Amino acid sequence: MTILKTQNWNIHLVDDVADEKSIRVDNPSMSEYDKFVGLEHFTSGDFVIKNYGSTEDLKSGMKYFSDGDLLFARRNAYLKRASNVNFEGVCSGDAIVITRKNERIIPRFLTLIFNTSCFWDYAISNAAGTMSKRVKWRDLKEYQFKLPPKDEQESILNLFLTLETQIEQTEAQEENLRGLKRQLLRDLFSEKFEFGNHLSKDDFEEKTFDEVADQISKRIDPGKTELEIYVGLEHLDPDNLTIKRTGVPADVKGTKLLIWKEDIIFGKRRAYQRKVAVSHFDGICSAHSMVLRAKEYVIEKDFLPFFMQSDAFMNRAIQISEGSLSPTIKWKVLKTQRFFFPKKEKQQGLITLFKSFDTNIELLNSQTQTLKQLKQKLLDEILG
Repeated sequence: MTILKTQNWNIHLVDDVADEKSIRVDNPSMSEYDKFVGLEHFTSGDFVIKNYGSTEDLKSGMKYFSDGDLLFARRNAYLKRASNVNFEGVCSGDAIVITRKNERIIPRFLTLIFNTSCFWDYAISNAAGTMSKRVKWRDLKEYQFKLPPKDEQESILNLFLTLETQIEQTEAQEENLRGLKRQLLRDLFSEKFEFGNHLSKDDFEEKTFDEVADQISKRIDPGKTELEIYVGLEHLDPDNLTIKRTGVPADVKGTKLLIWKEDIIFGKRRAYQRKVAVSHFDGICSAHSMVLRAKEYVIEKDFLPFFMQSDAFMNRAIQISEGSLSPTIKWKVLKTQRFFFPKKEKQQGLITLFKSFDTNIELLNSQTQTLKQLKQKLLDEILG
């Protein structure tokens, strides 16, 4: 990248280079637009919207956006969501559609400005409301920033687009590994009862779930424990056995469950979210979890979590869940379910295989996070 001459950068307001686009689309399901962007489709820190829904069932009025517009999620600004769109469609009324006003700023450059820490500090401080704070365009347009000349804008934008490409490639590699692991688990627990040249039908045996696992159901008041870690379902990631986020007991009320190191935490509520993790600490967890422990004389303790990640287990868990608004699994039902497992003496090699997948997935995830941190650091140093 060329040397930046920041002394030549002029101070501008957002209002100098951009306008709010406010075109209402009534009954989007009957409109010419088929793509819908809700706040749930934003990813904090992403420069471009990658996900969207359909307008098929949308009856309420929405806002129109076109290819190249910037969408700013004005509700809950602390979540830091501002991204370009590279397609045409409609979006939630809780997004502000922003379009270039003139040639002072090149396409997509304002997205970089809107993702600096300085901008988010300003946006969050100008959010108003009681239950759900929102930022208004009248405040947003008054944000001041230094704007480089157009040739330097091009150079800066290209730097960040290169970083974005590297992040996307690393994320794709991680997802490919996750997909391969899911496929291997699917093959292992399929009705073929074989696994390449390693396992044949004679290497499997049928067992009920309570023959391989115990439910640990020791309840505790979070206000009366000396344990320091709390795990809610919000702390568990789909298809990830590692717990990366936790809370503290002081943050929660109501009876919780005790967990010990190496216990399995399974999200029994909304099993379709595929939340299973292994605790690497002693603590407490949500009562919407099921705490399980392998019966090690029957099954290798490290094998049970991998089985619970399989479609064979998850699809069954979804099938036996009860309730419409918040389907939940009961232990008395789960424990009677019958599954086919590789015999214990065959499990250690499978554990090594699936752990190697998890190790490489974690390495790729770590690379992604490092690249994202670098991107934010450079954004703040160059444009903050």
